[in-house]
This record gives sequence, structure tokens and C-alpha cells, in this order.
Amino acid sequence: MQDPTFPNIIFFAIPFFVIAMLLELYVTAKEGIKTYESKDAFSSIAMGLGNVFLGFFSKALVLLAFFYIYENFRLFTIPIVWWSFILIFFTDDFAYYWFHRISHECRLFWASHVVHHSSQHYNLSTALRQTWSGGFYSFVFWLWLPLLGFHPGMIILQMSISLIYQFWIHTEAIDKMPKWFETVFNTPSHHRVHHGRNPLYLDRNHAGILIIWDRMFGTFQPELKDEKVVYGLVKNINTYNPISIAFTEWIDLFKDFFSGRKSLKNRILYLFKPPGWRHDGTGQLSDDLRKEWLESNGNGS
Repeated sequence: MQDPTFPNIIFFAIPFFVIAMLLELYVTAKEGIKTYESKDAFSSIAMGLGNVFLGFFSKALVLLAFFYIYENFRLFTIPIVWWSFILIFFTDDFAYYWFHRISHECRLFWASHVVHHSSQHYNLSTALRQTWSGGFYSFVFWLWLPLLGFHPGMIILQMSISLIYQFWIHTEAIDKMPKWFETVFNTPSHHRVHHGRNPLYLDRNHAGILIIWDRMFGTFQPELKDEKVVYGLVKNINTYNPISIAFTEWIDLFKDFFSGRKSLKNRILYLFKPPGWRHDGTGQLSDDLRKEWLESNGNGS
């Protein structure tokens, strides 16, 4: 049986991305909302272009891994029919939630994901600020899908659909969607929270398309009108240089791993503990900052 082929929908979405950014710029400027800063936007676009270029190599690795598992170890053979697309919609989104959550809770994955949070602005160009390194190893969160029996082409297609969906939620031009939509789906309001450096908002709302996973697993936080989102990192890197944006956290991680007098166990823990962890107990995790905020300000609902 010949393997099915699926279109590269990211390629077809590029004109939509450009038109949407121009429309957002027009709408926000008309409303007097300054969301774009030229150097920041160009940095984000440069990161996106680098991601696309490196994607030629990382996607080859991902497909190779998916096909290897699918051809040799799959438990079932899931046919490519209408109901399997519904099934992969939910399984892919579930995989994305855990990839995204662990990317905030494990420094090894944060080292690549931090790129997406490094902008202190929030607009559609921020959606393009993507990692140059994550594509080479973050796919491990999806390896169980070809093991179940999903065709690798289906998996890549659904991952692309998820990526395209998440583009439009990077905006301040949309306040709230209808309540039913906010209950089920990831929205600009939910994702603004995710990009906030406010202690209350740290490491919340890891959703891809469906916000239901955050509600189920205790990581949901609504956007509060009296707690305006401040974008960026707890400690901002303050650079527009794409090379620095891509690799600053990797350099800091390697410094923590190799430098100083510490046990091998503590060196390894720097790879797997959350950002902010220090072996001498002097670090503060996002949970610590959030707890302090809640003790001072209430329950955050």
C-alpha cells in the first residue's frame, strides 16, 4: 500500500500570516494600542525564518523517528478516515499540552522554549518567534502517537494545524471571545496570561487548541482586569540579536552545569529542575513567586 501524502499547510498559511499582521497593526494603531516595536518585530520574524530553515533538517529527523516507530513497533493500524482525524485532534492536543507544560517545568526543554517568551511585546509577530533548537528533540512528546498506530503524515499535519491555530491568539486586538468559546478553546485572553511575567500568570495556560487540559490538570488562570499582563521573562534578556535570543539560555544552562564545585547529581539536576532552581537553595521557582503573590493579593480568580 502506497503511503498517503499530506500538504504542507504551513506554506499555504504564510500569506495569511502577513495579511493578519498588517491588519492587526492597522487596528491597534487606530485604537491607540502600541503593540509593535520595529526592532522587536524584526527579531521575531528573524527567529521565525531561522526556525523554518532549520525545520528542513529537524522535520526530516522527526519523520524518520515517527516512521521508524510506526513501521516497527505500532500497536494498531489506525486507518485514515474521518473519525481518525477527530481522534488525532484530541491526542495531538493532549501531547502538546504536556510538551508545553514540561517546557516550562524542565530547564532542558525551557532552554529552547524560552525563545518564544523572550519578547516584551505581544502581537502576531510574537507568534513567529520560534526556537532554533527545540525541533530536534521536543518531538519526543509525540512518539506515542505512531506507537498507537497513527500514520506519521497525519501526525505532522495535525501538528501544523495546531501551530496555525495558535498564531491568531497572539494579539491584544481581541479582548474576549464568547463565554462558551473561552470555556473550551485557547483564546487571546488565555494566551496573554501564558506570556505574562506577572507572578500570578507564570506557567499557566499551556493549551494548544483546547483549554480543557489546563482546567483538568490545574494550570488554568483567567486573565484579570485588575492584573494587566506584563510580557516577557522574569529576568528579561534585553536583546534584539537573534543569535543571542536563540542561545542565551543554553549558554547559561551549560555554565550552571559545568561551573563551580557541585556534585554530579546537582549538575544533572540543573538539566531537569525548573528554571530558577539553584542547588544551594537560593533560587526561586515560578511556584514560589506565585505563592507569594497569592498570599499577598488573594486567590487570583
